Amino acid sequence: MDSTEKAAWNQRYADSELVWSAAPNIWVEQLTQDLPPGKALDIAAGECRNALWLAARGWHATAVDFSVVALRRAASLAKERLCDDVGTLVTIEADVQTWAPPARSYDLVLVVYLHLHQRQRGAILAAAAQSVAPGGTLLIVGHDLENLTCGHGGPQDPSVLYRPSDIVADIEPAKLIVVRAETVARSLTDNQGQPATALDALVLARRAVA
Repeated sequence: MDSTEKAAWNQRYADSELVWSAAPNIWVEQLTQDLPPGKALDIAAGECRNALWLAARGWHATAVDFSVVALRRAASLAKERLCDDVGTLVTIEADVQTWAPPARSYDLVLVVYLHLHQRQRGAILAAAAQSVAPGGTLLIVGHDLENLTCGHGGPQDPSVLYRPSDIVADIEPAKLIVVRAETVARSLTDNQGQPATALDALVLARRAVA
């Protein structure tokens, strides 16, 4: 990502107390809460809400993002929430388009609402899938292409949206076992306080135990 986009995200985080909810993403919470704690990786983590939630549950979480403002906020939140266990959250300031995670190293890998053009997205998701350890889990969630016409919120550029089948194709080289690949509905409240529904593309996959 270029320096202009990085600066824009830094400003966005600086202008708001919390850009995203303090709570974890609903799909992260529902689909990972029963996993035994291990090593987790959150790619494009933002303010690290998912990584913080995992660390509080006993995971050793690594969160990667290019916004130093977001990561500083996450470090501050970690001191408040994790106390003596603050070291269970590690943050890395890096552009996920050029940073590559080590292969087969993490028991849980998250990519939540990362929206880039297909070529960039495909490379990142492929690397994320390769970083899943034997027996580990990969969870990818993003705004579904159908959300543009049938849902609420999210990017309005169809070129950065995708379908579950697109994610499956991106991660295919890692040869993970796809457990779920579907469009899911998420309830939310719009800017006028009215109930609304967003459509997410969700893929849950696992690597077989060696």
